[in-house]
Amino acid sequence: MKIKLTLIQPDIIWENKSGNLERLGDMISTIPAGTDIIILPEMFNTGFSVDQGDLSEPSCSETYNWMQSIARKQNCGVCGSYIVSENGNFYNRWIFVSPDNETWKYDKRHLFSLSGEDKMFTRGRERIVFNFRGMRICPNVCYDLRFPVWSRNCNDYDLLINSSNWPESRRDVWITLLKARALENQCFVAGVNRIGIDGTGIKYCGDSMILDPKGEIIAEGKQDQEGLISGDISIHELLVFRKKFPVLNDGDDFTINL
Repeated sequence: MKIKLTLIQPDIIWENKSGNLERLGDMISTIPAGTDIIILPEMFNTGFSVDQGDLSEPSCSETYNWMQSIARKQNCGVCGSYIVSENGNFYNRWIFVSPDNETWKYDKRHLFSLSGEDKMFTRGRERIVFNFRGMRICPNVCYDLRFPVWSRNCNDYDLLINSSNWPESRRDVWITLLKARALENQCFVAGVNRIGIDGTGIKYCGDSMILDPKGEIIAEGKQDQEGLISGDISIHELLVFRKKFPVLNDGDDFTINL
């Protein structure tokens, strides 16, 4: 069985929800037929802003409704992160919406203190794995990629998704870590990033990509260019590879203190 992923690599308009949703909608209208999952970057509707008060919304509001309509129209899952307010707290929340209105959420665990994200947002306390169309999925968001223990595969997932706003200045780190996560976890990895310059002057160059469990690139976006990145991943091929080279069985046991 194969799953088709389509990564959306946009130039996000700074703090402009309606403009971004319109632009993303236009890009999504041209996705390849048979796409099972559309993957959007971190804070895809605003750019990476810590102005949480003005930009946040309840989890089931404007942006969620937009994702829901896309999922139904395209008959696929849609995922990415945006700023959510809940019980007086603000979260950088990654949400996955299915065409049947099933929803999974993950709050970013590792907040980027260099930008002050840790002062403005509440960090997540739950690592999640869920199943969609036969693929077990583990999500993380941007900075989470640097912390391998958090995304360690305990034989419980097949696809690691990272939605990011990863600066061009650390481009080599992005590519290296995506490959490392694929290799050490014997999983497919989909890392999606934006392009352009945000409202604080930080430049992003894309390099969105889908990798196989050997760390080899299945599909990748062009540097500094908006676009769609699509590729098929096979659960059968993954299981065959894991059986031939069962390194996950030799991993160390550990616990995470939340």
